[in-house]
Amino acid sequence: MNSFIVMQGETYNEERKLGILWSPQRDKGGLVPHSWKRMTEVEEGDRVFHYVKGNIIAISIAKEGCKEAKKPSTIQNPDKWNDDGYLVHLEYHELDKPLHVRDHFKEISPLLPIKYSPFQHDGDGNSGYLYPCNEELVLKLLEFISELNIYQVREEQLEFGIDVVRHTEHNTLIPVLAETESETITKMRRGQQRFKKELLPLWEGKCALCGIDQPQLVKASYSKPWRDSTDEERLDPYNGLLLCLNHDALYTNGFITFDGQGRLHISSVINEVDYLNYWLDPKTKIKVHADNKPYFKWHRKNIFRMDE
Repeated sequence: MNSFIVMQGETYNEERKLGILWSPQRDKGGLVPHSWKRMTEVEEGDRVFHYVKGNIIAISIAKEGCKEAKKPSTIQNPDKWNDDGYLVHLEYHELDKPLHVRDHFKEISPLLPIKYSPFQHDGDGNSGYLYPCNEELVLKLLEFISELNIYQVREEQLEFGIDVVRHTEHNTLIPVLAETESETITKMRRGQQRFKKELLPLWEGKCALCGIDQPQLVKASYSKPWRDSTDEERLDPYNGLLLCLNHDALYTNGFITFDGQGRLHISSVINEVDYLNYWLDPKTKIKVHADNKPYFKWHRKNIFRMDE
C-alpha cells in the first residue's frame, strides 16, 4: 500500500460526487508534469489524503489502479486541458473535522521530502495535483486526524471506555483510519527489519565509528532518509551504515557525515572542545563500500549541517 496527497481545490466537489481522481496527461505545452504522471502509480488499495484550501478534508481508498480516460464532462476545464487524462476510482471518506495543515506544520515539516513535497515552507500547498505521502508522514497525519475526529467516551456513557468516532448515519472513518495505520506500520517495520538484517554483515555488526557491537545499542542508520527514498532505496543495505545510538543521532541530524573515501566530517555546529564528549575523532576514516558513495554524497549535500 502506498499513499498520496491530492491537491484538489475547485475540483474536489465534482470529483467526490463521481468518486474519482482525474488529471490531464499533458499540459498546454505538451509536457508531462510529475504530479499528473504520478497518477499512473496509484494501485488498488492505495490511500489518498484530499487537500482543499489549506485543509485535509477526506481520506479515500483506490478501488482500482489508474487507467487512461477522457475528462468527465462535468469537471471544469479552466486551463483548457486536453481531454486525454488519467482516471482513478476511489471510495471517499470525509472527515467530520478537517485537518488544518498550518496548525500542525511544525510537526509535519520534518517529515516532508526534499523533492516533490506537497507543501511549501510556509505550510501552503504546492501547485500540482498528486504528490507522494511517505509512511512517516501518513502516521503523523493519521495522528492529527484521529485527535480531531475521535473522542474518548466517558465511563458513565458506556460500560467500557473505548475510542469511537463522532457518529454519522453511515460512518466508516474508524476502520479506514485503523486499517491505514496498521498497513503503514507493517510496511515500515518489515522494510526496516530487512534493511538492518542485510546491512549488519556489511559492518560486521559493529558501530562504524566506535566499534560498539551490542545489538540493543546499534542502529541501521539511513544516509538517505525514509521520507526521501524510493521503495528500492529503503531496502538497499548500502543506503546507510551501522552506528551506535549516539553516533546514529549525530548522523541522522546532520552533525556528522562521510565523504567517498570514508573520512569523517564534523559540523562546525559542534565545538572542537566537545568532540570527546561525542566520541568523535576528526581523523577517523571508516571503510567504504563502492555502493555507499552515492548515498554518502546525498547525505553530505542534503542533511549535513554546514553552518548555522
